[in-house]
Amino acid sequence: MPVIAVTKERRAGETRVAATPETVKKLVGSGFSVTVERGAGAGASYPDDEYEAAGAALAPGAAEAIGAADILLKVRAPVDEEIAALKAGAIVVGLLNPHQEKDALKALAAKGATAFAMEFVPRITRAQVMDALSSQANLAGYRAVIEAAAAYGKALPMMMTAAGTVAPAKVFVMGAGVAGLQAIATAKRLGAVVTATDVRPAAKEQVESLGGKFVAVEDEEFRQAETAEGYAKEMSPEYQAKQAALVSDHIRKQDIVVTTALIPGRPAPRLVTAEHVASMRHGSVLVDLAVEQGGNVEGVRPGEIFQTEGGVTIVGLANLPGRVAADSSALYARNLFAFAGLFLDKEGGFAPDYEDEILKAALVTRDGAVVHPALQ
Repeated sequence: MPVIAVTKERRAGETRVAATPETVKKLVGSGFSVTVERGAGAGASYPDDEYEAAGAALAPGAAEAIGAADILLKVRAPVDEEIAALKAGAIVVGLLNPHQEKDALKALAAKGATAFAMEFVPRITRAQVMDALSSQANLAGYRAVIEAAAAYGKALPMMMTAAGTVAPAKVFVMGAGVAGLQAIATAKRLGAVVTATDVRPAAKEQVESLGGKFVAVEDEEFRQAETAEGYAKEMSPEYQAKQAALVSDHIRKQDIVVTTALIPGRPAPRLVTAEHVASMRHGSVLVDLAVEQGGNVEGVRPGEIFQTEGGVTIVGLANLPGRVAADSSALYARNLFAFAGLFLDKEGGFAPDYEDEILKAALVTRDGAVVHPALQ
């Protein structure tokens, strides 16, 4: 019977956990044995007794949980003490941040571990249930608007009272991917007037379906700005200048701006300049979801909320899914449960098929080396 270990996350500020009592029960039912480090779920409000009731064995520390494990499930990349406790040939699965956490990958390879990065799970139909980037981005987009509302000194919805009318807040979402679309939906539910922009023409319909207004220079070049595979084409300098002027004017009029643009393996693109920030009204708010990759907003401070001299609040909080830890853990744990199923054959035996297209795409270390093509 293959043994799965789940340990407490040791990265600063990480409140999520890689398995919940719900997924532990499912893992045990699938033929795994599960060991959970005591306190692993505390940050996400999952107590030890619920894990035990679901069929997990409890271990007093990380080393005790990991020592006999065939598979280690993590949220973030394991730290040195966890890597040291791995047995030869153990499998590690998590959001390993492979482009930035290269030392951790080298340490895993040196230990002989076979590691899979959930960031590299391909976006194909059968892998949708394993798409951890989407499950976590969804909650990040939601939480971004909650943080913006908390930092904003006014109400978001229109309110009509005997003492007068409160105007609705104007919210602009830059980037209409998973996080951006959830930010749009959340801002609309809170009663704001919502606009959004994206480089993909297909995003217009998605934004409008959620009640937002799409902001873009919609000329012929824009309408042709997407490949057959759904990726954005590079735009001409002339178009970029026109779009930049439109966005600059729009930002100036907003109460809240949420930025969500990320490029895998590269620093986040700069969407909001210091000039944009200076143009915004006193009391307005910027929330940068890309702060951990360098930020979309010029001047953002990782892990901080601060106010500029012009009275604009910039929110640079990292790990927004960790601020909704119970739900983000529940979704992520289901992603991992589905992924772990790939390690079993049709008879339920432990037999990972490394030629499976999902495992092959997510594999980052094996046989003592970092093997993913994107990391070479």
